[in-house]
Amino acid sequence: MERPAFTLGVEEEFQIIDPDTRQLRSHVQQILEEGRLVLKEKVKPEMHQSVVEIGTGICKNIQEVRADVGEMRTEIIRLSKKNGMRVASAGTHPFSNWADQKIFPDPRYDSVVEEMQQLARANLIFGLHVHVGIKDRALAFQIMNEALYFLPHLLALSTNSPFWLGRNTGLKSFRTKVFDRFPRTGMPEYFETPAEFDEFVRILVGTNSIDNGKKIWWDVRPHPFFETIEFRVCDVPMRLDETVTLAALFQAICVKLYKLRLQNLGFRRYRRALILENKWRAARYGIEGKLIDFGKETEVPFKSLVAEMLEFVDDVVDELGSRREVEAVNWILENGTGADRQLRVYEASGGDLKKVVDYICEETRYGLPIETPLTRTAS
Repeated sequence: MERPAFTLGVEEEFQIIDPDTRQLRSHVQQILEEGRLVLKEKVKPEMHQSVVEIGTGICKNIQEVRADVGEMRTEIIRLSKKNGMRVASAGTHPFSNWADQKIFPDPRYDSVVEEMQQLARANLIFGLHVHVGIKDRALAFQIMNEALYFLPHLLALSTNSPFWLGRNTGLKSFRTKVFDRFPRTGMPEYFETPAEFDEFVRILVGTNSIDNGKKIWWDVRPHPFFETIEFRVCDVPMRLDETVTLAALFQAICVKLYKLRLQNLGFRRYRRALILENKWRAARYGIEGKLIDFGKETEVPFKSLVAEMLEFVDDVVDELGSRREVEAVNWILENGTGADRQLRVYEASGGDLKKVVDYICEETRYGLPIETPLTRTAS
């Protein structure tokens, strides 16, 4: 079996912010016009005009991911500033109302709104998608099935959406619950072969449920047009460094699962319903709670499971050149996820959500070659 390339592709969805009101602004068209001259197909709109998405090219390693995402974040922030706007990277906006946002004029989005109605209009959320290149479809499904176990772990590390419509939701990833209202979202079931999945898609297309596989929005899916599996479970993180760490972890997990197969070993699969229990815990508590260790049938502090996950991938990170990026997960454990840091600013400011938005905007710029210095850090 030819070793897959395990290339990476990363997509991030950003908020366009009015610097005076700190509200979301339906301003993407002005940014897109100039952005496409510089970033070409790497920048595109989403359904709401207050959202802009950037996507990398095909990256051979995690260093290329860092360079590509850093360049695109820098350019989007520059273009937004030129248009009198700011950019924020968080899974939800702390207080803007979805009802005030305009829908981007595009037949694809029109059809989604027509079908989903208010669910589509209210789906004002911002995610991180990580593609891992695996050309062999049969192998891709095997790895996808086994990688399901780790999705709650990565969600917990990415949690960055504690607020919704001006309220502290009590969840670290409220974005997850907003998206759950859509059909064909959440944790997929197991597909043993590509043919099984193709038959599933054929039935949905044939019954006018979907027009193609892009309307399957699971937490991980075989991409309908690229030779990748696409991990979609995460909130978009605030910092470039956090995005790079999550992408490195997804890649390392896939490579480790592949390596086990070469040794005629497999990773034990658990019931989808059990993994959903861990996903709920991850969305609710982030890294501060406990997940279930299904093998031991007991609750385990999340930070202990991260140590196990780092040990699991330890023998592949050097060949991938990603040890530093993977081990940077410890920064998240020490400083908190985006949700934890948002909540700290909220509490320190006496509940001032505008200060939370300012903080998100500053963190979104962290580590980028932008001339204006940061005024606040995460400490």
